[in-house]
Amino acid sequence: MFQTLVEFQRTIYLALGEQIKLLAAGGNWLAFVAFLPMGVVFGAAHALTPGHSKAVLATYLAGSDAKVSRGLLVSITLSFTHVTIAVLIAALSLPLVSIALGSVGRAPLLEHISRGLLGLIGVWMLWRALSHSHHHRHEGEAVGVMA
Repeated sequence: MFQTLVEFQRTIYLALGEQIKLLAAGGNWLAFVAFLPMGVVFGAAHALTPGHSKAVLATYLAGSDAKVSRGLLVSITLSFTHVTIAVLIAALSLPLVSIALGSVGRAPLLEHISRGLLGLIGVWMLWRALSHSHHHRHEGEAVGVMA
């Protein structure tokens, strides 16, 4: 099962890489945008691989009397945290990669659009966090074990 997931991810990754190369070479934006939903499929397959806190999340939810809505909220929060950390690692390592590889395979327009979208998402998340009143209830007892 794991090997199938890895191969599936590899196929999507290579296809997405080809779409980015075509776009950078002056290709068709419409074809690239039409292919973007495969990124969601890639992310879903990636999340099924080891190391994505599924055991921690399952243990927490099993040890609490959380409702389905709470489970979904915790899952979404975990997903956003995972993606945010991955983006930070990529952004912070960009100078090292640029020094090592130079400007090989760069697509400046796509980079600027990506940075802008990430910035907008960050501002939106910050605004929601600061303007949303929180009413937390902490009930029950949760016990977790991670192997």
